[in-house]
This record gives sequence, C-alpha cells and structure tokens, in this order.
Amino acid sequence: MDDLIDKSNASGTRFSRADLLNVVETSDKKRFSLSDDGQRIRAAQGHSVTVELGLIAQEPPQILYHGTATRFVDAILADGLKPQSRQQVHLSADEATAYSVGQRHGKPTILKIEALRMHAKGFKFFLADNGVWLTDHVPAEFLAASSPLR
Repeated sequence: MDDLIDKSNASGTRFSRADLLNVVETSDKKRFSLSDDGQRIRAAQGHSVTVELGLIAQEPPQILYHGTATRFVDAILADGLKPQSRQQVHLSADEATAYSVGQRHGKPTILKIEALRMHAKGFKFFLADNGVWLTDHVPAEFLAASSPLR
C-alpha cells in the first residue's frame, strides 16, 4: 500500500492511507481486500488484468446465478458462459444480485447454473473475498434461463 500511495502521489494523484482504507471499506461491490497485516491491497476478483488471487477451489452451492441482458441469452445458451474480457466467469449465490448485474447491460435475464453438477464433473469454483463465485467457463449443458425477478 505504501508503494501505491507514494507512486500515485508522485504522479499527481494524491491520497492518503486513510483515503485508501476508506475506499476498501465503503466500496459497495467490495472489489478490494487487504492482507492480514494491512500492508497490501489487491483486487477481490480479477477483471481484465491478470491477478493471482490465491483462492482455493471449493465446492459450490447446487445452483449459482448469472445476470445478463436478454439480448445475450441465445448466444450464451448456445455457446455457454465465457469470461469475455475478464479472467473468469462471475456468478452470484442469489438471484437478486444476478438481477442487479443483468440490469447494467439492458433488460435483465437471470441464468441458473448447475454448479454442483459442474463441480462433480471436475470444474473448479472459487469464492472471492466479496462473495462472488468464479469459474473458468460454464458450458451450455449446465445453463438454464430463469424468469427475471419482478
């Protein structure tokens, strides 16, 4: 954290350790986490930048959810879920979160993922610090469209 603060301040983006801790604590999506000693900060889950999260594969719940826009559903049901520009596919443990994610991209649809069945067939799942489930991809055979909330 000290290197990040020093280099940012030197390049003209000024903030303090307290500012950085405030961002970590108040981020609604909990995108960042601190090391146990409070000296390092990292992404809670990888996005477009390669990040080694050090997560251990876990058994997922029976069903996980993915929110998307309705315009993408046919392609996803044909080809499966792919990480696109992210490192891994992001999945939610509840439909409400998936719905919220889907709304960001247009009219939302929630997809159900047979996560436990995938796991039994050898697919790995990881639980990020912020509660997002991660996997490398979801083949179409494990997907089903769900009716959106509301």
